[in-house]
Amino acid sequence: MSESAKPHHPHPQGKGEKNHGSDFSYVGIDAILEQMRRKAMKQGFELNIMVVGQSGLGKSTLMNTLFKSKVSRKSVQPDPEERIPKTIEIKSISHDIEEKGVRMKLTVIDTPGFGDQINNENCWQPIMKFINDQYEAYLQEEININRKKRIPDSRVHCCIYFIPPTGHCLRPLDVEFMRRLSKVVNIVPVIAKADTLTLEERDFFKQTIREELRANGIDVYPQKEFDEDAEDRMINDKIREMIPFAVVGSDQEYQVNGKRILGRKTKWGTIEVENIAHCEFAYLRDLLIRTHMQNIKDITGSIHYEMYRVRRLNESNADPSMLVTRK
Repeated sequence: MSESAKPHHPHPQGKGEKNHGSDFSYVGIDAILEQMRRKAMKQGFELNIMVVGQSGLGKSTLMNTLFKSKVSRKSVQPDPEERIPKTIEIKSISHDIEEKGVRMKLTVIDTPGFGDQINNENCWQPIMKFINDQYEAYLQEEININRKKRIPDSRVHCCIYFIPPTGHCLRPLDVEFMRRLSKVVNIVPVIAKADTLTLEERDFFKQTIREELRANGIDVYPQKEFDEDAEDRMINDKIREMIPFAVVGSDQEYQVNGKRILGRKTKWGTIEVENIAHCEFAYLRDLLIRTHMQNIKDITGSIHYEMYRVRRLNESNADPSMLVTRK
């Protein structure tokens, strides 16, 4: 048979795939990456972030700044007469965000009332219960005989904890909350409204907080024990040296040197939120969204949720009715 008469079997080439027809040794294993990308793009992504801190620390503003959208509860459900609740309330609101064809369901969980009372004893308990309730809901879906193909994920992937910019040390409330909650969720501590501190005060405060975290055995994200290899450790060590992030949030736009920026205007000048010379917001954004989002979700599923699941299954071995009846 001549060359021109040979039967031709067309091979559909996917978008982004390279033609390796001339490479005799090529098998095509690398195409799995493109397949995974296409599947992920179809399914979209989920991210559940909890914000915890007393009133007036700019939690809503920071969330709006992070996603450059009105995603905070107060932005969507404004209440000009909102008063400090007598007990901690857990309120969540979800948004569908799309950027360059990538869809994400973002859920922001707010905790109004935390740290605002005269007596804040055990104020971490409703938050701990909420986090465990989400694990329980996921577990109940998992153990169903006819479970869903894709289980809705309401588990809290990350908790941003807002530290008041006192410049001195952590309060007993801060220590107790992070000590208990770091065992069940990824905690990322931030110094709120960091523009109220001088650079020297900020550096001293950050160093003091890191020492207090170590002294109290508080392991915030990224946890050293979960570094996968030397490269991970090197990257995460740099992040650990910066924690807590000193942040400033603003959803106000200004023109600076012909460029649109997010910032806060004072009589001394404009504080540029995304300028690392002014604050560490950009480092926080990169950690949560651009570099570690998937890792944060992986640790939630493979470490925190897994510990909860094992504990509950062990309980059910002792008393089988507990796995079904507990809510």
